[in-house]
Amino acid sequence: MNKNIMIVGVGGQGSLLASKLLGHVAMQAGYDVKVSEVHGMSQRGGSVVTYVKYSDDKVWSPVINEGEADLIISFEMLEAARWVSFLKKEGTIVVNNQEIAPMPVITGAAVYPEKIAEKLKKAGVNLMVVDALSLAEEAGSAKATNVVLMGAVANHMEFPEEMWQNAIAECVPPKFLELNHKAFALGRNQK
Repeated sequence: MNKNIMIVGVGGQGSLLASKLLGHVAMQAGYDVKVSEVHGMSQRGGSVVTYVKYSDDKVWSPVINEGEADLIISFEMLEAARWVSFLKKEGTIVVNNQEIAPMPVITGAAVYPEKIAEKLKKAGVNLMVVDALSLAEEAGSAKATNVVLMGAVANHMEFPEEMWQNAIAECVPPKFLELNHKAFALGRNQK
């Protein structure tokens, strides 16, 4: 069994923690795991992508090519559209419904595309849209958007709840554990 997962978003949204959580869960399950470094403009506002691959066999490279991703986790709507060509035909995108204007939109050189989710669904993409920012705020902090998304993603994966909870405990500073457990649970409740 091989799984190819891309985590895409905008710098500052917490994709590094998300990839770390996913990598920890897959390792606990006994898979060989490769997690790439963050590629792109990791400063706040730039497009970023992280690859997570795990397998029963040896994973030689974390890089995922077009048409190879089983799952794309997108922290922002436009990033889901930007990376959709990397999704396998039967793959899934779990996307935060947040819209963050890139620099060309901010400067007026471009317009943010409308109805991205509708267009992706019309194109046959298996799509789950989550209001992760609102749920993170409900949990206690907008910064927990990434963990809300991981809770929603957990519904599309075979790993038991206990492994996710262990990964959160290993990857999150103790003073933020309660917040992140709550954020994960709110995401997990999204079907």
